Amino acid sequence: MKNINRTRRLRKNETIRGMIRETNITVDDFIYPLFIVEGENIKREISSMPGVYHFSVDTLVDEIAELLELGIKSVILFGIPDEKDSIGTSGFVQDGIIQKGIRAIKENHPEMYVITDVCMCEYTDHGHCGILRKDGVVDNDETLKYLGKISLSHVKAGADMVAPSDMMDGRIGYIRNILDEGGYVETPIMAYSAKYASSFYGPFREAAESAPSSGDRKSYQMDPGNSDEAMREIAYDIEEGADIIIVKPALSYLDIIKRADDEFNIPIAAYNVSGEYSMLKSAVEQGLVSEDVIMEALLSIKRAGSDIIITYFAKEIAKRLK
Repeated sequence: MKNINRTRRLRKNETIRGMIRETNITVDDFIYPLFIVEGENIKREISSMPGVYHFSVDTLVDEIAELLELGIKSVILFGIPDEKDSIGTSGFVQDGIIQKGIRAIKENHPEMYVITDVCMCEYTDHGHCGILRKDGVVDNDETLKYLGKISLSHVKAGADMVAPSDMMDGRIGYIRNILDEGGYVETPIMAYSAKYASSFYGPFREAAESAPSSGDRKSYQMDPGNSDEAMREIAYDIEEGADIIIVKPALSYLDIIKRADDEFNIPIAAYNVSGEYSMLKSAVEQGLVSEDVIMEALLSIKRAGSDIIITYFAKEIAKRLK
Protein backbone atom coordinates (compact mmCIF):
# COMPACT_ATOMS: atom_id res chain seq x y z
CA MET A 1 0.00 0.00 0.00
CA LYS A 2 3.01 2.32 0.29
CA ASN A 3 3.02 2.74 -3.48
CA ILE A 4 -0.64 3.76 -3.71
CA ASN A 5 -1.17 6.49 -6.32
CA ARG A 6 -0.68 9.89 -4.69
CA THR A 7 -3.65 11.41 -6.50
CA ARG A 8 -5.86 8.65 -5.13
CA ARG A 9 -4.85 9.56 -1.58
CA LEU A 10 -5.58 13.22 -2.23
CA ARG A 11 -8.99 12.45 -3.75
CA LYS A 12 -10.23 11.22 -0.40
CA ASN A 13 -10.62 14.79 0.87
CA GLU A 14 -13.11 17.11 -0.85
CA THR A 15 -11.15 20.28 -0.06
CA ILE A 16 -7.94 18.87 -1.52
CA ARG A 17 -9.82 17.53 -4.56
CA GLY A 18 -10.90 21.07 -5.32
CA MET A 19 -7.42 22.47 -4.85
CA ILE A 20 -5.73 20.05 -7.25
CA ARG A 21 -8.49 19.95 -9.87
CA GLU A 22 -7.00 20.71 -13.27
CA THR A 23 -10.11 22.25 -14.88
CA ASN A 24 -12.78 24.42 -13.27
CA ILE A 25 -15.85 26.26 -14.50
CA THR A 26 -16.54 29.80 -13.31
CA VAL A 27 -19.17 32.37 -14.26
CA ASP A 28 -16.40 34.38 -15.94
CA ASP A 29 -16.15 31.62 -18.59
CA PHE A 30 -19.64 32.31 -19.95
CA ILE A 31 -21.27 34.34 -22.69
CA TYR A 32 -25.06 34.09 -22.52
CA PRO A 33 -27.09 34.16 -25.78
CA LEU A 34 -30.26 36.28 -25.86
CA PHE A 35 -33.02 36.53 -28.48
CA ILE A 36 -34.70 39.92 -28.98
CA VAL A 37 -38.08 40.39 -30.69
CA GLU A 38 -40.26 43.38 -31.58
CA GLY A 39 -43.11 44.39 -29.28
CA GLU A 40 -43.56 45.12 -25.60
CA ASN A 41 -43.82 43.13 -22.39
CA ILE A 42 -42.76 39.91 -24.11
CA LYS A 43 -40.98 37.08 -22.32
CA ARG A 44 -41.99 34.03 -24.31
CA GLU A 45 -40.43 30.61 -23.77
CA ILE A 46 -39.05 28.94 -26.89
CA SER A 47 -40.81 25.57 -27.13
CA SER A 48 -37.76 23.63 -28.35
CA MET A 49 -35.45 25.21 -25.76
CA PRO A 50 -37.01 25.04 -22.30
CA GLY A 51 -35.78 27.83 -20.06
CA VAL A 52 -34.75 30.03 -23.01
CA TYR A 53 -36.92 32.99 -24.02
CA HIS A 54 -37.71 35.61 -26.61
CA PHE A 55 -37.47 39.06 -25.00
CA SER A 56 -38.83 42.39 -26.12
CA VAL A 57 -36.51 45.31 -25.45
CA ASP A 58 -38.26 46.31 -22.21
CA THR A 59 -38.10 42.83 -20.67
CA LEU A 60 -34.55 42.40 -21.99
CA VAL A 61 -33.41 45.19 -19.68
CA ASP A 62 -34.82 43.32 -16.67
CA GLU A 63 -33.10 40.12 -17.80
CA ILE A 64 -29.76 41.92 -18.06
CA ALA A 65 -30.15 43.14 -14.48
CA GLU A 66 -30.73 39.56 -13.31
CA LEU A 67 -27.72 38.28 -15.25
CA LEU A 68 -25.45 40.89 -13.71
CA GLU A 69 -26.71 39.94 -10.26
CA LEU A 70 -25.66 36.37 -11.01
CA GLY A 71 -22.21 37.52 -12.12
CA ILE A 72 -22.73 37.01 -15.87
CA LYS A 73 -20.98 39.95 -17.48
CA SER A 74 -21.25 39.22 -21.20
CA VAL A 75 -24.10 38.45 -23.61
CA ILE A 76 -24.40 37.80 -27.34
CA LEU A 77 -27.52 39.16 -29.00
CA PHE A 78 -29.65 37.69 -31.79
CA GLY A 79 -32.42 39.78 -33.31
CA ILE A 80 -35.72 38.61 -34.80
CA PRO A 81 -37.35 41.45 -36.77
CA ASP A 82 -40.99 41.69 -37.84
CA GLU A 83 -40.04 42.53 -41.41
CA LYS A 84 -37.58 40.67 -43.64
CA ASP A 85 -36.47 41.15 -47.23
CA SER A 86 -33.98 39.72 -49.72
CA ILE A 87 -31.07 41.92 -48.55
CA GLY A 88 -31.73 41.86 -44.79
CA THR A 89 -32.41 45.60 -44.50
CA SER A 90 -33.67 45.31 -40.93
CA GLY A 91 -30.24 44.06 -39.91
CA PHE A 92 -28.45 47.36 -40.54
CA VAL A 93 -31.04 50.14 -40.10
CA GLN A 94 -30.67 52.52 -37.17
CA ASP A 95 -33.94 51.44 -35.54
CA GLY A 96 -33.41 47.71 -36.09
CA ILE A 97 -34.28 45.32 -33.29
CA ILE A 98 -30.64 44.63 -32.37
CA GLN A 99 -29.72 48.30 -32.47
CA LYS A 100 -32.60 49.14 -30.13
CA GLY A 101 -31.61 46.31 -27.81
CA ILE A 102 -27.99 47.44 -27.63
CA ARG A 103 -28.96 51.03 -26.82
CA ALA A 104 -31.42 49.91 -24.11
CA ILE A 105 -28.78 47.73 -22.44
CA LYS A 106 -26.12 50.44 -22.54
CA GLU A 107 -28.50 53.10 -21.23
CA ASN A 108 -29.60 50.98 -18.29
CA HIS A 109 -26.67 48.63 -17.63
CA PRO A 110 -23.53 50.03 -19.29
CA GLU A 111 -21.34 47.53 -17.42
CA MET A 112 -22.76 44.60 -19.42
CA TYR A 113 -20.39 43.59 -22.23
CA VAL A 114 -22.49 43.35 -25.38
CA ILE A 115 -21.51 41.15 -28.31
CA THR A 116 -23.69 40.96 -31.41
CA ASP A 117 -24.10 38.11 -33.84
CA VAL A 118 -23.44 39.42 -37.35
CA CYS A 119 -25.21 37.41 -40.02
CA MET A 120 -28.07 37.83 -42.48
CA CYS A 121 -30.12 34.67 -41.92
CA GLU A 122 -32.27 36.29 -39.22
CA TYR A 123 -33.08 39.26 -41.48
CA THR A 124 -33.54 37.77 -44.96
CA ASP A 125 -36.84 36.43 -46.25
CA HIS A 126 -35.04 33.43 -47.75
CA GLY A 127 -33.18 32.52 -44.53
CA HIS A 128 -29.72 32.26 -46.04
CA CYS A 129 -26.65 33.94 -44.55
CA GLY A 130 -25.97 36.13 -47.57
CA ILE A 131 -27.24 37.75 -50.75
CA LEU A 132 -28.65 35.23 -53.23
CA ARG A 133 -27.91 35.37 -56.95
CA LYS A 134 -30.65 34.64 -59.46
CA ASP A 135 -29.57 30.99 -59.54
CA GLY A 136 -30.12 30.68 -55.78
CA VAL A 137 -26.43 30.57 -54.87
CA VAL A 138 -25.07 32.90 -52.19
CA ASP A 139 -22.92 35.68 -53.67
CA ASN A 140 -19.93 35.75 -51.33
CA ASP A 141 -18.42 39.10 -52.34
CA GLU A 142 -21.73 40.97 -52.51
CA THR A 143 -22.62 39.64 -49.06
CA LEU A 144 -19.51 41.21 -47.56
CA LYS A 145 -20.89 44.70 -48.22
CA TYR A 146 -23.98 43.97 -46.15
CA LEU A 147 -22.06 42.28 -43.36
CA GLY A 148 -19.98 45.43 -43.14
CA LYS A 149 -23.13 47.56 -42.89
CA ILE A 150 -24.57 45.35 -40.15
CA SER A 151 -21.34 45.35 -38.15
CA LEU A 152 -20.91 49.11 -38.35
CA SER A 153 -24.53 49.75 -37.35
CA HIS A 154 -24.14 47.50 -34.28
CA VAL A 155 -20.97 49.23 -33.13
CA LYS A 156 -22.47 52.68 -33.69
CA ALA A 157 -25.39 51.60 -31.47
CA GLY A 158 -22.92 50.71 -28.70
CA ALA A 159 -21.89 47.07 -29.22
CA ASP A 160 -18.58 46.20 -27.54
CA MET A 161 -17.72 43.38 -29.95
CA VAL A 162 -19.08 41.89 -33.17
CA ALA A 163 -19.21 38.19 -33.97
CA PRO A 164 -19.61 37.38 -37.69
CA SER A 165 -21.26 33.96 -38.02
CA ASP A 166 -21.93 33.85 -41.78
CA MET A 167 -18.80 31.93 -42.87
CA MET A 168 -18.29 34.01 -46.03
CA ASP A 169 -14.70 34.06 -47.30
CA GLY A 170 -12.86 37.28 -46.50
CA ARG A 171 -15.49 38.73 -44.20
CA ILE A 172 -13.22 39.26 -41.18
CA GLY A 173 -10.79 41.40 -43.16
CA TYR A 174 -13.65 43.31 -44.78
CA ILE A 175 -15.38 44.03 -41.46
CA ARG A 176 -12.06 44.98 -39.84
CA ASN A 177 -11.46 47.56 -42.56
CA ILE A 178 -15.01 48.95 -42.26
CA LEU A 179 -14.71 49.34 -38.49
CA ASP A 180 -11.24 50.87 -38.71
CA GLU A 181 -12.37 53.38 -41.34
CA GLY A 182 -15.33 54.27 -39.12
CA GLY A 183 -13.01 55.05 -36.22
CA TYR A 184 -13.67 51.83 -34.29
CA VAL A 185 -10.16 50.44 -34.35
CA GLU A 186 -10.45 49.25 -30.74
CA THR A 187 -13.60 47.16 -31.33
CA PRO A 188 -12.66 43.46 -31.36
CA ILE A 189 -14.02 40.79 -33.70
CA MET A 190 -14.94 37.31 -32.48
CA ALA A 191 -15.06 35.16 -35.60
CA TYR A 192 -17.14 32.05 -36.07
CA SER A 193 -14.12 30.47 -37.74
CA ALA A 194 -14.92 26.75 -37.56
CA LYS A 195 -18.69 26.66 -37.97
CA TYR A 196 -19.91 23.29 -39.14
CA ALA A 197 -23.00 22.49 -41.23
CA SER A 198 -24.47 20.73 -38.23
CA SER A 199 -27.80 19.11 -37.41
CA PHE A 200 -27.44 20.43 -33.85
CA TYR A 201 -28.78 23.86 -34.87
CA GLY A 202 -32.44 22.83 -35.17
CA PRO A 203 -33.83 24.49 -32.02
CA PHE A 204 -31.92 27.71 -32.77
CA ARG A 205 -33.53 27.99 -36.18
CA GLU A 206 -36.91 27.96 -34.48
CA ALA A 207 -35.73 30.52 -31.94
CA ALA A 208 -34.24 32.86 -34.55
CA GLU A 209 -36.80 32.09 -37.27
CA SER A 210 -33.85 31.59 -39.61
CA ALA A 211 -34.33 28.25 -41.36
CA PRO A 212 -33.48 28.54 -45.08
CA SER A 213 -36.58 28.50 -47.29
CA SER A 214 -34.77 26.36 -49.86
CA GLY A 215 -31.54 24.40 -50.07
CA ASP A 216 -29.08 24.25 -47.20
CA ARG A 217 -25.92 26.00 -45.96
CA LYS A 218 -23.40 23.30 -46.83
CA SER A 219 -21.78 25.45 -49.53
CA TYR A 220 -20.53 27.95 -46.95
CA GLN A 221 -20.53 26.06 -43.65
CA MET A 222 -18.05 23.27 -42.96
CA ASP A 223 -18.32 19.55 -43.60
CA PRO A 224 -18.54 17.70 -40.24
CA GLY A 225 -15.98 15.20 -41.52
CA ASN A 226 -13.23 17.78 -41.94
CA SER A 227 -10.62 18.76 -39.36
CA ASP A 228 -7.71 20.15 -41.41
CA GLU A 229 -10.14 22.51 -43.14
CA ALA A 230 -11.07 23.97 -39.75
CA MET A 231 -7.44 24.79 -39.08
CA ARG A 232 -7.18 26.55 -42.45
CA GLU A 233 -10.36 28.56 -41.80
CA ILE A 234 -9.08 29.60 -38.37
CA ALA A 235 -5.70 30.61 -39.82
CA TYR A 236 -7.40 32.74 -42.49
CA ASP A 237 -9.52 34.57 -39.91
CA ILE A 238 -6.56 35.23 -37.62
CA GLU A 239 -4.58 36.61 -40.56
CA GLU A 240 -7.50 38.90 -41.45
CA GLY A 241 -7.70 40.32 -37.92
CA ALA A 242 -9.88 38.10 -35.73
CA ASP A 243 -9.27 38.67 -32.01
CA ILE A 244 -11.12 35.55 -30.81
CA ILE A 245 -12.14 32.48 -32.81
CA ILE A 246 -15.21 30.29 -32.28
CA VAL A 247 -15.65 26.55 -32.78
CA LYS A 248 -19.31 25.64 -33.29
CA PRO A 249 -20.85 23.26 -32.20
CA ALA A 250 -18.85 22.33 -29.11
CA LEU A 251 -19.57 18.85 -27.75
CA SER A 252 -19.26 16.94 -31.02
CA TYR A 253 -16.19 18.98 -32.00
CA LEU A 254 -14.00 18.79 -28.91
CA ASP A 255 -11.18 17.50 -31.11
CA ILE A 256 -11.36 20.71 -33.15
CA ILE A 257 -11.17 22.83 -30.00
CA LYS A 258 -8.16 20.81 -28.88
CA ARG A 259 -6.39 21.14 -32.24
CA ALA A 260 -7.06 24.88 -32.33
CA ASP A 261 -5.69 25.26 -28.80
CA ASP A 262 -2.56 23.33 -29.76
CA GLU A 263 -1.94 25.15 -33.06
CA PHE A 264 -2.93 28.77 -32.43
CA ASN A 265 -2.03 31.33 -29.79
CA ILE A 266 -5.42 33.07 -29.69
CA PRO A 267 -8.42 33.00 -27.33
CA ILE A 268 -10.88 30.25 -28.25
CA ALA A 269 -14.63 30.35 -27.70
CA ALA A 270 -16.80 27.26 -28.06
CA TYR A 271 -20.51 27.55 -28.82
CA ASN A 272 -22.49 24.97 -26.85
CA VAL A 273 -25.35 25.10 -29.36
CA SER A 274 -29.13 24.78 -29.09
CA GLY A 275 -29.35 21.10 -30.01
CA GLU A 276 -26.75 20.18 -27.40
CA TYR A 277 -28.63 22.25 -24.83
CA SER A 278 -32.05 20.79 -25.63
CA MET A 279 -30.82 17.18 -25.64
CA LEU A 280 -29.23 17.49 -22.22
CA LYS A 281 -32.23 19.37 -20.80
CA SER A 282 -34.58 16.70 -22.13
CA ALA A 283 -32.47 13.87 -20.71
CA VAL A 284 -32.39 15.52 -17.28
CA GLU A 285 -36.11 16.30 -17.28
CA GLN A 286 -36.94 12.68 -18.22
CA GLY A 287 -34.77 11.39 -15.39
CA LEU A 288 -32.40 9.58 -17.74
CA VAL A 289 -29.38 11.33 -16.24
CA SER A 290 -28.78 13.63 -13.29
CA GLU A 291 -28.38 17.38 -13.78
CA ASP A 292 -24.66 16.91 -12.99
CA VAL A 293 -24.27 15.88 -16.63
CA ILE A 294 -24.57 19.56 -17.59
CA MET A 295 -21.53 20.60 -15.59
CA GLU A 296 -19.66 17.54 -16.87
CA ALA A 297 -20.38 18.55 -20.47
CA LEU A 298 -19.22 22.12 -19.87
CA LEU A 299 -16.06 20.87 -18.17
CA SER A 300 -15.27 18.78 -21.24
CA ILE A 301 -15.45 21.92 -23.41
CA LYS A 302 -13.14 23.85 -21.10
CA ARG A 303 -10.79 20.87 -20.69
CA ALA A 304 -10.46 20.56 -24.47
CA GLY A 305 -8.96 24.04 -24.56
CA SER A 306 -11.76 26.59 -24.77
CA ASP A 307 -11.21 29.87 -22.93
CA ILE A 308 -14.84 31.01 -23.36
CA ILE A 309 -18.08 29.05 -23.49
CA ILE A 310 -21.14 30.48 -25.22
CA THR A 311 -23.97 28.51 -23.64
CA TYR A 312 -27.68 28.61 -22.84
CA PHE A 313 -26.76 26.89 -19.57
CA ALA A 314 -24.91 29.98 -18.31
CA LYS A 315 -27.74 31.32 -16.17
CA GLU A 316 -28.57 27.91 -14.70
CA ILE A 317 -24.95 27.16 -13.83
CA ALA A 318 -24.38 30.67 -12.46
CA LYS A 319 -27.23 30.10 -10.01
CA ARG A 320 -25.71 26.80 -8.94
CA LEU A 321 -22.24 28.29 -8.50
CA LYS A 322 -23.62 31.28 -6.56
